[in-house]
Amino acid sequence: MITKARHAVRQSLTSLSPGDHVLVAVSGGADSLLLAHCLNLEGAKDSLRISAVVIDHQLQERSGEIAEQTKNRLHEMGISAVEVIKVDVLKKDGLEADARSARYLALAASAEKLKANAIFLGHNQDDLAESVLLGLTQGAGTKSLAGMATQSGLYIRPFLSLTREEIIAACNEAEIVYWSDPHNDDERFTRVKIRKQILPLMESQLGPGIKEALARSARIFREDSDALETLTEEIFATISNPESIDVELLERLPAALRKRVIRRALTRLGATRLSAEQLDWVDALISQWHGQGAVALPAGVTARRESGRLALSQE
Repeated sequence: MITKARHAVRQSLTSLSPGDHVLVAVSGGADSLLLAHCLNLEGAKDSLRISAVVIDHQLQERSGEIAEQTKNRLHEMGISAVEVIKVDVLKKDGLEADARSARYLALAASAEKLKANAIFLGHNQDDLAESVLLGLTQGAGTKSLAGMATQSGLYIRPFLSLTREEIIAACNEAEIVYWSDPHNDDERFTRVKIRKQILPLMESQLGPGIKEALARSARIFREDSDALETLTEEIFATISNPESIDVELLERLPAALRKRVIRRALTRLGATRLSAEQLDWVDALISQWHGQGAVALPAGVTARRESGRLALSQE
């Protein structure tokens, strides 16, 4: 199984050039330590400079000790450039989401400081399947259902084709000692409930292969979402003033494109945390117009229809 893991990492290096500096995020768990191990072996063929970052979320007892143990294991693998970064998780959108936000901010800052060409993450096929189900429970759109991309900007996820079982087997084969995060078994978290209850139930009732099917669905959603985003960019580029958009232009668009254009315009004003319901309220100013008043949105943004245009403003 280690051969499959190394092959996945090798394939992910095609967009990089010899001598590039890459960053690998390591939690101490099986997936990220295996990723670091494979990246160190495969990256040597291209003379990649490899640095590792261990994020200490400070959410559990002994988190600092675990971070230092992970640093030592990375040194034993031959990765000498390792930084442990302590982050403060601001409680805002739930522990999982807040920890993820803090982690990505720290990774982005580290990559900028090191002038890294890529950031490698250890998400696997099970994570992708769980993300699809999680998105369905939240009534998410195509972009959210697409889950994680194999490559998105600086971020590269080579293991999306490997199951969690395959990663554990590869770690055992390579004699990699990893840490098991107790949060991964804490069913207070929705994602853990999906992992430990919902997916096993689906497989017991519907047969095996559910996770693989969900991962395939995520890839299809990703292709569709990318295509729609490309069309959205082309349409948005024709709009001279995103704060005053011609209603006739928006009326001609299919709903999927129209809502993306509207969301893009609202995001420019700071309304980045729009719910699907709030977006529908704004879309109704175009698709179901009957003289309704202005729509109040996050970040003090307001949308109204006036003089045949969708007018957006921020207080």
